[in-house]
Amino acid sequence: MTSDSFALLAGAPDSPVLLHVPHSSHLVPPEVRDGILLDDGELAVELAHITDSHTEEIAAVAAGAAGTAPWRFVNRLSRLVVDPERFPDEREEMLAVGMGAVYTRTTHRAELRTAGFDPEPLLDRYFTPYAEGMTEAVAGRLAATGRAVIVDVHSYPTRPLPYELHGDGPRPPVCLGTDAFHTPPALLDAAREAFGGFGGVATDTPFAGTYVPLRYYGRDPRVSALMVEIRRDLYMDEPGGPANRGAEALGVALAALVDAVGRPEGVPGTVRPFGQ
Repeated sequence: MTSDSFALLAGAPDSPVLLHVPHSSHLVPPEVRDGILLDDGELAVELAHITDSHTEEIAAVAAGAAGTAPWRFVNRLSRLVVDPERFPDEREEMLAVGMGAVYTRTTHRAELRTAGFDPEPLLDRYFTPYAEGMTEAVAGRLAATGRAVIVDVHSYPTRPLPYELHGDGPRPPVCLGTDAFHTPPALLDAAREAFGGFGGVATDTPFAGTYVPLRYYGRDPRVSALMVEIRRDLYMDEPGGPANRGAEALGVALAALVDAVGRPEGVPGTVRPFGQ
């Protein structure tokens, strides 16, 4: 499965693991660029801050190093086009800072798009097909293996940016974002072990939660999910600079997580419902 905005890269047929890489690209199509108020220099600075640079490379290292190759779902466009991990409606808390599914403000809370900008054309053109593609990718893993393990691959800056709603929390080398329904203890434990050598692992700080397509969210316990947020000083020059050898080491650690949870006994196919 592929389109001009995303790609599903095949892994082993018997792998339940889907590495989701939503924020690694700097690409803004010309027709979308026309609606952004920043000049070229300002846009380059914004992309350096907002992009999870080199996370696609980290996921690629993991896919090559894993004993059983995971599948990868990769966003080919910048999150300044649409952010596929936001709710597309009033449920999204980041609307408070102009960063819902279609951003109207920058990381420093400056104006990105005009007041009253209509997000619907971008949602129709990019957000909805992406959500459908990711839903189909999860359905494929369920059909092939009876379960799906989504590992959301992100990074975040060493110092908080003004847009962050929870930027005053601890900023560990590796943050693991969880969901009460979709993150079973075995998945969280495997991630803590895989990333234990990078100086510290914490849960849900400074970012919390994980991505599950809405068809399955809170409904299907066969779908488990975890967000891996890597502090950028571990593998690159900030902001927006080149990757260093840390990226390969993190990819190998991600491969260890893939192998741990990809085994039939790695992550149970059921998790506890909310409130229990």
